[in-house]
Amino acid sequence: MAELEGIVAVIDRENVLKGLTVQDAMRRLVIDLGREASIEQAIRYTVKFKANALLIVNEQRQGIGVVSKTDLMGAYYAGLPIETPVEAIMVGSPVFCQESDSLDVALDTMRAFKIHRLYVAGDHPDLAVGVLAYPDIVGLLYRYCRRCKRSILHPRHPRSDETAADLFHVREVMTDSVRTHQEDESLLQVMEGLSTHRLGAVLINDRDGLPVGVVSKTDLMIAYKHGVAAETQAKAIMSSPVNSCDHNEPLTVAVQRMIFSDIHRSFVHKGEPSNIVGVLSLSDAARVRSGSCRACVTSR
Repeated sequence: MAELEGIVAVIDRENVLKGLTVQDAMRRLVIDLGREASIEQAIRYTVKFKANALLIVNEQRQGIGVVSKTDLMGAYYAGLPIETPVEAIMVGSPVFCQESDSLDVALDTMRAFKIHRLYVAGDHPDLAVGVLAYPDIVGLLYRYCRRCKRSILHPRHPRSDETAADLFHVREVMTDSVRTHQEDESLLQVMEGLSTHRLGAVLINDRDGLPVGVVSKTDLMIAYKHGVAAETQAKAIMSSPVNSCDHNEPLTVAVQRMIFSDIHRSFVHKGEPSNIVGVLSLSDAARVRSGSCRACVTSR
């Protein structure tokens, strides 16, 4: 019986995340806008629905392009009037997948195209019935981890040294480079930094080099909508204080906090909270492909 249980345990370790499809993780709500809609309306939709991108559709509701926070930030940087139609700033054709595609294939597609979301095609190849993004995949992995008997989130979790060694920690998954700007730099300079390094947010330091806030693309979009001049200093719109997690924190705990707080990234500190050493995003967590510990690492 002991040997049989051992065999079952091995099978579980190798198959915990296999067989999952796009349908298991996708969202049915697709946020879209007509091509004639204004940039101002796109910002309102992005903020209201907490979306990182909007699908742009034609009169037949077919997807013809995508407008992301990056595109809206680019319009702000270029000084485009907020009444400009989104068709002028949208990017190419949206990338579609099928509900029956495996999550592994979907993740590979997102990596290959360097995009953060796929639209899910229905009966017509250009009609979206859903959307799949990194947070959706992480949310699915989190639900699996929460039910797993090896998870520290499980109510009957056995807190052994072996289990602790199996855990992924934030330091193993985070991006260990942090881009910073000074609080007196202009929003134009911040936007240049975000664009150059393909970031969603940047750390703002004071004159002593200590972190005092964060400027995200959402902050910039709101500033754009309210007519804030792009030459304004970063400290005028930054969010403060800086929310961060410890680099030794279990990945499960950090992801749980991000999901419940509805945020996509967290800065990472080592020792003192002022010593920021990295950034953890839901994209980073999704790329691990194995939940939050090595119990299912072979599914990667």
